Amino acid sequence: MKKCTWALSSPNEEQYHDLEWGVPVHDDRLLFEFLILEGAQAGLSWSTILNKRDGYRNAFDNFDAETIAGYDDEKINALLANPDIVRNKLKVNAAVINAQAFLNVQQAFGSFDDYIWQFVDHKPLHNAWNSHADVPASTPASELMSKDLKKRGFKFVGSTICYAYMQATGMVNDHTIDCYRHAEIKTKYS
Repeated sequence: MKKCTWALSSPNEEQYHDLEWGVPVHDDRLLFEFLILEGAQAGLSWSTILNKRDGYRNAFDNFDAETIAGYDDEKINALLANPDIVRNKLKVNAAVINAQAFLNVQQAFGSFDDYIWQFVDHKPLHNAWNSHADVPASTPASELMSKDLKKRGFKFVGSTICYAYMQATGMVNDHTIDCYRHAEIKTKYS
């Protein structure tokens, strides 16, 4: 079975590709998890974040936004000393700020899911790329999402991060057309 070339770099990436990447996510907790992980990935490889994902889940209370929104300096300092996550002060502080903004969006829209999926008209976009080199780093939709998230107080949500988020959460299906997952996802989630 042919797969996206990026997925062949490590067993972790292959499993993520085969089971999660491009599958539409509508669970607010998981949408928040991906928001934090994509922000943490800025400037790093996705494999680094995947390798630390369990560490993030443990360190960040399984991505419970209400709990994270209340983190104090003591908790932030403990996170900055935790080798199981990316120990970057800006990124750790952004997770707390983003949790607070996330809760505000949930309150305003009923769910984060209702809010975030509006950027693709509440249905996944199925692209048809011949190779991974054809996949854009950002799109007009990710630009719009980025601007709106920033306006609402979110951090580490540039257009490129937003597009990676859209790919991760299945808002876009960017599996290459020769990858077996492209057709599977398109068939199941059209």
